[in-house]
Amino acid sequence: MGARRDLAAALGGSPGVGFVRAPGRVNLIGDHTDYNDGFALPLAIDRECVAAWRRRDDGQVTVRSLDLDATVTLVADGSADPDTVEPTWARLVIGIVRALAGRGRPPAGFDAALTSTVPLGAGLSSSAAFEVAIALGALSAAEGFDSDRRELARVCRDAEELATRVPCGLMDQLASLFGRRDHALLIDCRTLSIEPVLLPADVSVLVVHSGIARALAASAYADRRAACEAAAARLGLPALRDARPDDVAGDPRARHVVSENQRVLEAVAAIRAGDLDALGSILLASHMSLRDDFEVSTPELDLLVDLLMEAGAVGARLTGAGFGGCVVGLVRPDRLDRAAEQTTARYREATGLEPTAFAVRAVDGAGALAPEAA
Repeated sequence: MGARRDLAAALGGSPGVGFVRAPGRVNLIGDHTDYNDGFALPLAIDRECVAAWRRRDDGQVTVRSLDLDATVTLVADGSADPDTVEPTWARLVIGIVRALAGRGRPPAGFDAALTSTVPLGAGLSSSAAFEVAIALGALSAAEGFDSDRRELARVCRDAEELATRVPCGLMDQLASLFGRRDHALLIDCRTLSIEPVLLPADVSVLVVHSGIARALAASAYADRRAACEAAAARLGLPALRDARPDDVAGDPRARHVVSENQRVLEAVAAIRAGDLDALGSILLASHMSLRDDFEVSTPELDLLVDLLMEAGAVGARLTGAGFGGCVVGLVRPDRLDRAAEQTTARYREATGLEPTAFAVRAVDGAGALAPEAA
């Protein structure tokens, strides 16, 4: 409520102002599978980017970040070169405008103001939430122009690649757009089919930030993707989605992808069967594969997984691309507070870093907010 009032005030008052929201996501299992045409099981979370927007008629786009206390002004036709836009966060804005212009959006100007509760550099898709919020505002400002949600996810993915020059998958944007309350999403990243999976009522989802920010452009993400593409090419396959375990037995990077795809499907089966013990074992196996075969974990993330398990978690693993950020654990509700307190205290003592633990709920995907809710 207060945040929306502040957003409207940043645009000079509420008349003519619309509001949109876009959630971040946590991935229960299925990391580094999306760009290999594989499977993933994320959920949209109750940490979100909220934006106020209003049309303007001079062909300009202005975006103000309340969190950074900064404003950028760009042309609405998308002609600016993202590589020259400063500050760097504004490159996502011009990426969105340019990607939409390439799909026929007229150069309608708009003002926007944003604030977000998705932690930056946590591997919880703060950038995807930002992209989706900007894209929804840009679409709303261009009367008569629309885009279906899968195409909008592609717009946001293209914008991130323009802004960062790092090739990205599509899972984050799909999760933000298609989230469903109380459900995870089984995403087939080849067909883009999305199947809601009701989460167990007898576990809570606990996220613990390691205190080490993850920056996608500064990580080895692009190297891992290139290794996967090279492995698929050697096998004569369109993507590692099509590889069999025997095909990749000697290639740790490819082995992770093939085994992770299978674990995603096994995790869905375990959830539907109510088999939490099996689900916990699958999450741990995923973390070990990310640690040992794909080599995207860190000693700090490994420690957090161990500490969560010692505190009574059903299962735990790193979440997101790795190289820092967060781990996710499934914890029974009656143990949630104790697990969070014990894990963070022991981690702080062992590393000197400042962790942050918070439970998350699965929420509905991005969309408009009624102005009267401000």
